[in-house]
Amino acid sequence: MGGRRPGVMLTGPVEQVAPRLLGAILRAGDVAVRLTEVEAYAGESDPGSHAFRGRTPRTEVMFGPPGRAYVYFTYGMHWCMNVVTGADGDASAVLLRAGEVVEGLEIARARRPHLSDRDLARGPARLTKVLGVDGSYGGTDLFAPASPLLLVPGVPVDPTAVRSGPRVGIAGAGAATPWRFWLDGEPTVSAYKPGVPRARRSAV
Repeated sequence: MGGRRPGVMLTGPVEQVAPRLLGAILRAGDVAVRLTEVEAYAGESDPGSHAFRGRTPRTEVMFGPPGRAYVYFTYGMHWCMNVVTGADGDASAVLLRAGEVVEGLEIARARRPHLSDRDLARGPARLTKVLGVDGSYGGTDLFAPASPLLLVPGVPVDPTAVRSGPRVGIAGAGAATPWRFWLDGEPTVSAYKPGVPRARRSAV
């Protein structure tokens, strides 16, 4: 893998890149997950994206270069991971929503002992947990030969098996955008949950 670069895998609009990541293998140490569900986010043009309001210390890594990990903390308890896809200055990224543990199953089970094998990486927070990914992996080059977190192509998937629909948990503008992609029939794909608009606080 010496000198590997993202190449065509991450080239193009994020909604075209995202389904290409299905079937790819994400590896951290002795655990590897085959991706079965992802979501696309188009940065400053996308109300659903963390980068919608521009650069912040939190989102800086989303602005490139492509092939880096954008890892963020959510709900005060979970880590989630994105693959940065856009060229420098373009904040597009793909959220890794779910996958199948294909190597290191015993380690993954030890990290999530209360879950069935199907559910080990069935959801973005579970996926990072079984891989042992946390905020320290933010900004990691997923294509560097010595990287502790590697993204490699898997067995090509049948394009007719790829499905798409609205993203999970997005309300308001962008809620209906069909940028969640998954492999049909895969038991590890997470359950869809629509977004719920936040109630406005009273000014009184």
